[in-house]
Amino acid sequence: MSKKCGNEQAAILAFIAGAAVAAGAALLFTPKTGREVREKLGEAKEDALEKLKECSSKLRGKKNGGDSMGYDGGDCWI
Repeated sequence: MSKKCGNEQAAILAFIAGAAVAAGAALLFTPKTGREVREKLGEAKEDALEKLKECSSKLRGKKNGGDSMGYDGGDCWI
């Protein structure tokens, strides 16, 4: 593994850690009730899981000789 690859992995890990800290701080300072926050997190989790399943099935299809994913800028993750 080259030094550049290690730096890229460290940067990605730092970004993920920062995002987690920011999300935690946002939850602590939100003006919503706990129930509202839990419902919104549950909805976001379900949406993310659905999009992840959709993207993985598209990748499996591409791996098995199917059509390309038709990538247009990250819509699978948003």
